Amino acid sequence: MRGIGWPGCALVLLLGLSGAASAQERPPPKVELHENDPNPFFPSTTIPFVLNPELCEGGHQPLVSLKIYNVLVQVVAVPVLLNSNGERLDGLRLRCGNHEAFWDGKLLNGKNRELTPGVYYAQLTVDGERFTLKMIARR
Repeated sequence: MRGIGWPGCALVLLLGLSGAASAQERPPPKVELHENDPNPFFPSTTIPFVLNPELCEGGHQPLVSLKIYNVLVQVVAVPVLLNSNGERLDGLRLRCGNHEAFWDGKLLNGKNRELTPGVYYAQLTVDGERFTLKMIARR
């Protein structure tokens, strides 16, 4: 019995160590899109995201856009970047770090109409790579 138990323990130890090593080798994500706050929301919400330093090596400033889509995959809004001059997050060059976008719940239809309750998607595009977040608007 001892002969059978020892190889099994060694195998578990080896697998456990190799799993830990591979987890350490995995680089952190270059972009993190966090859940909006609050969620569900009505009428406004804040969408936090992080551009990690690896993305800005060599002085690179990534090209960033954030658009809100309805379930018909139609662009309904472009949030503003908080702590800016009210700039819409559409093709902005940003420094790496923590950022927040703010959506006031107004729709892009020329009439400044408020959104209707339902499901919306925030899509963050950073240097052409897309990250999507599901949001729920509820009164």
